[in-house]
Amino acid sequence: MHSKKRIIIWAVIAAILLAGIISICCLLFNRPLHLTQPTFIYIDRDDTADSVYVKLQRDLHGKHLAGFRMLSRFKSYDQHIHTGAYRFDAHTNTLTLFRRLSSGYQTPVKVTIPNVRTLARLAHSLDRQLMADSTEIFTLMCDSSFCDSLGFTYETLPALFIPNTYEVYWNTQAKDFFQRMKKEYNHFWNDERKAKAKAAGLTPVEVSTLASIVEEETANRAEMPMVAELYLNRLQADMPLQADPTVKFSLQEFGLRRILHKHLEADSPYNTYKHTGLPPGPIRIASIQGIESVLNHAQHDYLYMCAKEDFSGTHNFAATFAEHQANARRYQQALNKRNIR
Repeated sequence: MHSKKRIIIWAVIAAILLAGIISICCLLFNRPLHLTQPTFIYIDRDDTADSVYVKLQRDLHGKHLAGFRMLSRFKSYDQHIHTGAYRFDAHTNTLTLFRRLSSGYQTPVKVTIPNVRTLARLAHSLDRQLMADSTEIFTLMCDSSFCDSLGFTYETLPALFIPNTYEVYWNTQAKDFFQRMKKEYNHFWNDERKAKAKAAGLTPVEVSTLASIVEEETANRAEMPMVAELYLNRLQADMPLQADPTVKFSLQEFGLRRILHKHLEADSPYNTYKHTGLPPGPIRIASIQGIESVLNHAQHDYLYMCAKEDFSGTHNFAATFAEHQANARRYQQALNKRNIR
């Protein structure tokens, strides 16, 4: 009898242990994320274990997360929260989910440098793509010592950024992100590109500056090398560039459709009607296409250009001022006809 009782007791204990093991396995190896495609969860600097739990429910449609709660308490997750972006899919089990979050095993994100006009807009764009906020980023952009450490000034800093898509960690510190962009800049400006810039009489920063003007002058890719050569001819002749986009930049009025004489009086080093040579820096983040159009500029003797009167976005080019005046009259007449002021 005693033997039978012992067997029954051990059987009950074994059943309880087995049930416990099965329950724990169900908690740890279930698939709590109800996703139709891989999705990111972003853990920020002010997150707690509770806020992470809420994000799992809200962003990853997590259900049956009791196992995650259990591990969080057992492993003191609240004291070991790692910031970052973590990518999961519907096949992720609870144990893997917890291990990746608690160990900081994050997923790189794709950050795109946009072809924007100002550093403030760039900072705003990066704010939406990185953990660092726009104030933090823009403060560094305005820090002359920091810019100098990168080999730039505030005015030339737009040349640092080569518009492209890069893989970085979402929680990368702002300073580290700038250092990464410096590495990308050095990689982009290889010996071949630097040789082409030197042959044109320009530094890499000056190429980006001229490219930014070319891009503002025309959206027609085929025309860009023509426009680049025209400005190079003007620089060689020591003529003012007289580029309307630099006037818009000096006034920070990018929506101007017609440049009037009063606009040309802007007292700014960016006003290329008043100052010869290139402006202090790029008037936008120059695209790779724009940079290549300067490095591979066309060969011609044009010194003047004027928007075509058909508003096609292209230009009439001229070698003499008399030809240019004729082109300009046609364009002014077209503006007047459309009542564009």
